[in-house]
Amino acid sequence: MTHVFIDGSAGTTGLRIHERLQSRKDISLICLPESLRKDPKAREEAINSADVAFFCLPDDAAVEAASMVHGNTAVIDTSTAHRTAPGWVYGFAELAGYREKIAASRRVANPGCHASGFIALVQPLVQAGILKKDAALTCFSLTGYSGGGKKMIGDYECGNPELSAPRQYGLNQNHKHLPEMVRICGLEQVPVFCPIVSDFYSGMLVTVPLFQSDIRGNQKDLAEIYSSCYHGPIVHFDTMPLSGMAAANALAGRDDMSICLGGNEERILLMAFFDNLGKGASGAAIQNMNIILGLEETTGLNIGR
Repeated sequence: MTHVFIDGSAGTTGLRIHERLQSRKDISLICLPESLRKDPKAREEAINSADVAFFCLPDDAAVEAASMVHGNTAVIDTSTAHRTAPGWVYGFAELAGYREKIAASRRVANPGCHASGFIALVQPLVQAGILKKDAALTCFSLTGYSGGGKKMIGDYECGNPELSAPRQYGLNQNHKHLPEMVRICGLEQVPVFCPIVSDFYSGMLVTVPLFQSDIRGNQKDLAEIYSSCYHGPIVHFDTMPLSGMAAANALAGRDDMSICLGGNEERILLMAFFDNLGKGASGAAIQNMNIILGLEETTGLNIGR
């Protein structure tokens, strides 16, 4: 039996992880009473009595929680705090060599939701040399409002008419996911990043547009790279939607990710469809836990294929 503690189980990601794990017969959840949920001593004891601890906390609190670990507890941090920190493994298993690093690590930083799509699209191309490290890239990402946490969920679900239209944010181009996007992809320039939240609960579509002149090759070469990297069961390369329309909530409620190519010979669209709470958050966290524990990594996940 594996003992698991979720520090920050009242937040959106923590709640989703708790919901997914509470029915698993191989997992025993360590739960603190409400009166001790923020008590440092109780949290430290719970963290160190667990085989695996999830940190679903603001960045500063996640750093504090990490300092409490003095045993062999494996930590999976879903905050931004450790995604580019020394000694932490970035938890996107489908990147070449990362699954083995995750399996051997006791410190795993769960990827950001927008970053997951961007990195899945860009990193293999940079690694293969088909996309230059100094490429000037643009990314726009459509997400459901659940990615904004409890306050944003409440704002949208109260029926506020001002929130009925999509809203772009991160207008200062200092979004918190940019450092991991640059570091993990090996880029030398920070991309122009345009995240957009809209009036649907969950789902995400990340798009990176390219000109043909941006790559050393063509669409067929891109398809071959993605096919070799992503053949499931969680991340898979697929054909474009038959409808010719791309819905950001196409994989809502699922834990897998679909990589697609669009465009033509001159202008290319790299697209990643997934759920911001699935492969973009709690689903990825559970996948990382499964890998650390030596389990089939889809255990407890909703894979729609």
